[in-house]
Amino acid sequence: MSKVLEAKKAVVTEIEDKLKSASTVVVVDYRGLNVSQVTELRKTLRDQGIDFKVYKNSMTRRAAEAAGLEGLNEHLTGPNAIAFSDEDVVAPAKILNDFAKKNKELEIKAGVIEGALASAEEVKALAELPSREGLLSMLLSVLQAPMRNFAAITKAVADDKEGKEGA
Repeated sequence: MSKVLEAKKAVVTEIEDKLKSASTVVVVDYRGLNVSQVTELRKTLRDQGIDFKVYKNSMTRRAAEAAGLEGLNEHLTGPNAIAFSDEDVVAPAKILNDFAKKNKELEIKAGVIEGALASAEEVKALAELPSREGLLSMLLSVLQAPMRNFAAITKAVADDKEGKEGA
């Protein structure tokens, strides 16, 4: 087998492994972005632990088929970049969606969220969710509300009794 073919097979296997292991994958069309915009986007994604790569569409299609994600292939036309996140499900969608709002040239095409194919609209909906920390904060607030209310009622009853005894 030629070295070129072996190298291509290695790349396909790499992409397949990333597609299978990533909690979120987002495919974007970056046509029209200049070098400084792409560099800024890469840095933002890298800071969040998100891998952002450009692969040949033919190799990505083979990897998607091997990973059981054939539906992704219809979106693999033109210049594409793919963001892979192993940890945070929401972060790549949020970063790319925010960047696309500021830079109209970036187009979210599709994604894979926890192993399931997602349309561009679903990726954008995921991006609108609060971050993990925000969700935990909301949950904590909901859990604390009954205790706060109980404490406020107890204090009001105690204040009321004090007022009646003092009179």
